[in-house]
Amino acid sequence: MRMVIVVTVATLGAWCDSPAQSWSAGAQAIPLVTPADPTATRAVLTEGYLTQPMFMAHAGWRSLHGVLTLNFEGLTQMRGELSTGGYGEGYVDRRHPHAYVHELLAGVEDSVRGTHLSLYAGRGFAPFGSDDPMVRPFEKYPVNHHLAQILERVLVVGAARAGPVIGELGVFNGDEPLSPGSAPKYSRFGDSWSSRVTLLPARYVELAGSVARVKSPEVPDGHGLDQNKWDLYARYDRRTADSRLYGLAEWAHTNEHASGAISTSLSSWMGEAAVCKKDVMAGLRLEGTDRPEEEPLADPFRTPRPPSDLSNLGVSRWTILTLAVSAPRLLLKSFSARPFVEVARIHAGPGDPPGLFDADLRYGTSWMWMFSAGVRLKVGTIHDRMGRYGAAVVPEPGTRTRSNESHDMPGMPAMPSPAPMTHHSNNAACTL
Repeated sequence: MRMVIVVTVATLGAWCDSPAQSWSAGAQAIPLVTPADPTATRAVLTEGYLTQPMFMAHAGWRSLHGVLTLNFEGLTQMRGELSTGGYGEGYVDRRHPHAYVHELLAGVEDSVRGTHLSLYAGRGFAPFGSDDPMVRPFEKYPVNHHLAQILERVLVVGAARAGPVIGELGVFNGDEPLSPGSAPKYSRFGDSWSSRVTLLPARYVELAGSVARVKSPEVPDGHGLDQNKWDLYARYDRRTADSRLYGLAEWAHTNEHASGAISTSLSSWMGEAAVCKKDVMAGLRLEGTDRPEEEPLADPFRTPRPPSDLSNLGVSRWTILTLAVSAPRLLLKSFSARPFVEVARIHAGPGDPPGLFDADLRYGTSWMWMFSAGVRLKVGTIHDRMGRYGAAVVPEPGTRTRSNESHDMPGMPAMPSPAPMTHHSNNAACTL
């Protein structure tokens, strides 16, 4: 990974020194307070921290492009973000901090007879499922995060777009990060793959289907349970100068297996929607997601990582209704601050198979509340879609892209791009 970082950063530096280039950069962070009633301690717990501290940059020179996203959650919330129902990478009822190097890729893009082509390599998102929840209209991640995305892998991903059809294929290492600063198992590169096909049947509408085969994501040495994954989603996102109407419906399924025998079967359905007018945004999300239950450590929010064996205590079913409301942003040039609140009503019940997990024994009840209040702080330019590269990027109608912007610098020529990276100015109404 050190070599990838050096090469990519050097490439970004070369682009920024060139007079014929396009680039953008921005940062964000969310001071957040979350009370949960109850959570894994069987009591009301309130925590505050800085979540989603990120730096994002893009650069392009002719057909060459670079993507960089740094995530500093390992410094600001190593204990994880309180999120009842959330799980993954050794955390339970908390969202784990993501890797410091969230995305770091360099790629080449071109057009051949009307078909946009791209090839990217580095660390980032495998072509599978929906966008990172971080760039959607809710602060809390859905429980299905690890069913609907495959992220922070060393990968090579190719994409082609012809008319309304986009195809992607990626190969990567199956192992998940053990910690924000852990290096991937380079010897495992190529043991996993994923593919996604996207159809754009009408303006503002996006349909996508994905399949993935991931080898031993929980056990770095490669002797853990493998995963077969599927995902389908439909997305609608219409924006005007002062409004936005957004919707996403998603189904995801993961089978964990060893030697061809299915050990655990996990499913999720989710629907979320948001409407914004005059920079006031309201959103609603409903999901039902299966979660594998593991024996917690002395810390009730942690499970063994890697797991001590290949078994679990059964499956629980989480049904969560979340309401989010965001106030108009406070703007100062390229800086913005958007206050928001979220309220979630949570139910945990037995899954299939139910196993030994009992919500009443763990939490004292099967019905819970979770509240969140915070401020989205942003400066510069942040891209709206995370997890798509090159020809796979879906430019939103009416948004600014690499092909028609020059970073707000007078006299800088706009560079053509066969598959532009979609991102919004921080001053545009109804942006997060």
